[in-house]
Amino acid sequence: MTKQAVYFVTGTDTDVGKTYVCALLLKYMSQSASVIGYKPIAAGAEYVNGELHNDDAVTLRNASSELIDYQRINPICFEPPIAPHIAAEKANVSLTVETLNQWWIKEQGQSDIALIEGAGGWRLPLNNSEYLSDFVRVQHCEVIVVVGMKLGCLNHALLTIEAIKADGLCVKGWIANQLHEPMAFYDDNLAYLKQSIDVPFIGEVKSDQRVENIDFCGL
Repeated sequence: MTKQAVYFVTGTDTDVGKTYVCALLLKYMSQSASVIGYKPIAAGAEYVNGELHNDDAVTLRNASSELIDYQRINPICFEPPIAPHIAAEKANVSLTVETLNQWWIKEQGQSDIALIEGAGGWRLPLNNSEYLSDFVRVQHCEVIVVVGMKLGCLNHALLTIEAIKADGLCVKGWIANQLHEPMAFYDDNLAYLKQSIDVPFIGEVKSDQRVENIDFCGL
């Protein structure tokens, strides 16, 4: 059996369009392989038939080529839209790297490709001593970085990629997400990032992007 390819998708900040880009990646990859998108931690949800559902996790589930139970996609879900480690503390839930490791041990290998979407940016706290990035490091996932093209993204993109490399992980590449609110001098900023970031440029995504009109290089 071919080894499963596992990619962790992080963003340069919160609200940079990780889920939007992940959904496009899932649809793109499903043209040639079976693929499942996961959102292990989500904060901000509503009850559906007695079960908390997060919109981002639902989007990933719907974009996956394999239909699996919601709780397998999103095992840790909190109702208030606040920092997950605070939500966990308020709910008396233990949020740790080991919790995520145990979930992934059971879930991995269910498709040719797994796409795991993070929450917030690279250094998302799980508790007072661990980060979500620690889980990625333990699992040796390749990382895809979504750069939300807005003011401040140059600094955020360079620092994020620097931090991922410092953690000893491979950056598969980065994707520029052109947000709904146009960035001033977008082309100039994109050109700067292309010449400054020394990992592969996977592609550029627009706010009305259709998967049939996109080419994600190297995936």
